[in-house]
Amino acid sequence: MTVLSVNINKIALLRNSRGRNFPDLTEFVLRLLEMGVKGITVHPRPDERHVTRNDVRVLSELLRDKQGVEFNIEGYPSKEFLELVIAAVPDQCTLVPDAPDQLTSDHGWDVTTHEKLLGSTVEKLHNAGIRSSLFINPDPYAIDPVKPLGANRVELYTEAYANAFGTPLEESTWQRYRDAAVHATSLGIGLNAGHDLDLRNLPRFLQIPGILEVSIGHALVVESLQHGMPAVIEKYLAITSA
Repeated sequence: MTVLSVNINKIALLRNSRGRNFPDLTEFVLRLLEMGVKGITVHPRPDERHVTRNDVRVLSELLRDKQGVEFNIEGYPSKEFLELVIAAVPDQCTLVPDAPDQLTSDHGWDVTTHEKLLGSTVEKLHNAGIRSSLFINPDPYAIDPVKPLGANRVELYTEAYANAFGTPLEESTWQRYRDAAVHATSLGIGLNAGHDLDLRNLPRFLQIPGILEVSIGHALVVESLQHGMPAVIEKYLAITSA
């Protein structure tokens, strides 16, 4: 079984566009949990254009006593970000190599180049009792340096798979992700995945063994506008529990 972690950034972006607390993030999170969702993801960026630092604090309190629900905070490991994460004590922190003004995540870590930063960050997270995950490209050579750092998991960056889905490149691209996943598993590294996964391409992707968690936000919100959130969440939970 794979955990569905709903990224609520786009809901926060919609709220921020009107300058008041509507839609209310906490209400949406509680609705998602009532529907059976077991994971919530946020990615607070420095400019707070969607999820804010205060949102992180509020949600950490809200989710702390929700048994069986995981809170995942994503972000670049700046000093300010780490202080926020360690204060919130989420179940997992996913480190991404985003620039401060980046629109969205578009590549995984070059772990060797950033070994010192990532190594010290992973150590701080573990000392705080927080599981660590690194956003990574689907390449065994990109995964190899993760093991010495002691990171618990990698999150496979899935945009290439999403772009290839339904095209002649689908099979070879899927195989590339499978090879990377098998390699990570052989090293004892847990597997997450995310970016541009949706209801159409997720079932095929999850034929890869060992995917523990998928983080989905943008597509899920768009699909909810089209079909209604309860129906969409029901479909995702059916796929991830298959």
